[in-house]
This record gives sequence, structure tokens and C-alpha cells, in this order.
Amino acid sequence: MASEFPFTVPAELDSALRLKTVQYLVTKRPWLDLYGINVRPVAPVGSASRKPFVDPALIHRCLPDELLFEVFARMTPYDLGRASCVCRKWSYALYPEMHDNHKGLYVSRNTYIRAGVAEWKVTNPVHVVCYFRYMRFFPSGRFLYKNSSQKIKDVAKCMNFRASKVDCVFSGHYTISDDKVEAAVLYPGMRPTVLRIRLRLRGTTAGANNRMDLLSLVTSGVNSNEVSNDEEDILGVVEGWQDDETHNPDVPAVSHKRGMTPFVFVPFEQVETSVLNLPVEKMDYFVPG
Repeated sequence: MASEFPFTVPAELDSALRLKTVQYLVTKRPWLDLYGINVRPVAPVGSASRKPFVDPALIHRCLPDELLFEVFARMTPYDLGRASCVCRKWSYALYPEMHDNHKGLYVSRNTYIRAGVAEWKVTNPVHVVCYFRYMRFFPSGRFLYKNSSQKIKDVAKCMNFRASKVDCVFSGHYTISDDKVEAAVLYPGMRPTVLRIRLRLRGTTAGANNRMDLLSLVTSGVNSNEVSNDEEDILGVVEGWQDDETHNPDVPAVSHKRGMTPFVFVPFEQVETSVLNLPVEKMDYFVPG
């Protein structure tokens, strides 16, 4: 039986009813809301990073560093050598040039979210992709660079000048001025590309130099006649270049904004036990500190 009173639904109410119906038909996936959002890491409750640092040494709590340096300045060379054996902090303060961390690797662990292939139009999987940047510095002013998804315990074996081309380990040159590090490495090939890296050296302990912040990462084209071989000082070739400068129009200058996680120093004796070997199932995000 038809109603004798016609009922008209307003346009606003009609659109609202449609939206309410759609939310039951479309599955809401919260992880898709993570696209384009940078999540600031928060230290878990009770962790060491939430607690203020208290130096366990009584002399460090009683005397400021300025007064300790005045005491060191009045010591003889023999006494300075003995003082450097007292603790790591004094050793770093007295002989910082001995702790350039050449006996290990600097590792930058980077992760990003990538959408997977939908199967049977039922699920849309999301993958957490993890890759690493590795750098090894030498006192001669040269360094080795490698991008890889391999763990540090596997990469440490090939981070030397005897590495084959299959290992994809590239050598470059670097300079240190105060806490700033300028480095450049050449990718050979049909279109040679130079990777220019600017870093800031710091430490979780005074003088430790066990962290490096990535300030800029730029790839640019270089002419073949500017570099004769891989052993040439590529850092001297690109000295004075601007960030948007390239010498090959086929290879434009690109300033990279992703994969800028700070580097963490890992000594060679700790490459097998480092937490950086953990898979993403056990450690999806790493806070360098």
C-alpha cells in the first residue's frame, strides 16, 4: 500500500546517509594513514634515554670540565699519559686525534613503508623496507661507501679495498674541519655520477665521535674528462660546486631528502652482536641517539 504523503529527503541528509553506508562497505586500514607522516620517535617509559645522565665518577660531579682542563694544562707529558689511562672521558679529552674511529663502520639504518600487491582484492599488504648506508674511514683521507640491504655482520667482511665489483663498495675522499665532514665518492659507468656528502661529527660522550648527522646528500653529473680513474681525488674535483651544480646535462643534480638517518659507529668487534642485525620484525625503527 503506497503512502498518501510523499516524503522528500534533503540533499544534505541524502549525502550523509550515503557516506554512512560507504563506511560499512569499505574496510578502514589505519596503516594507510601513515603515508606522508613523519612520526617523532618517543623513548619508552623507563628507558635510559628518558632519564637524566648522571656521571658516576665523583670527581666529574664535583669539578667542572673547565677546571679539569686547567689541571691537565699544568701536567707534564708523562703525567698526561698516565691521566689518559684513568677513564675513557679523559682519554677522549686529552687525545681526540686518536679516536677518529677508523677501526669500525659508521652505519645509517633507514626504513620506509611500501605498499604491496593486492591479492584477490581482499587485502592490501604493506611492507616495511629496511636498507643501510655504510661508511668506513681511513687515516689517509680515503673512505669506503656502500648502500645495501645486508646486515652489518655480512657487510663488514667486504668493506676493504680488496672488495670486488660484485660487492658494490665504492671508494672516495674526505676531509674533516672541526666537527664538519666533507666527503665525495664517484660512481663510474657510462654516465659518471658523483655523490657529495656533508656530515656533522658528534658523540654521545665528549670526544667519542660515535655519531654522524647527515646534513646533505647530493648526486651530480661529472664529465668523463674531469676524472681519469677511480683513484683520483674526486673531492678536489667537486670543490666549490653548488648544490644544484652538475657538469653533465644528462645527469641533473638531485638533493636527496630521504634516507637521512644519522650514522652510528659500530666497532669491528661488535658487528656480530650489534642490534642493527635485527630484522624489521623485531626492530621496526631504530633511534640512533
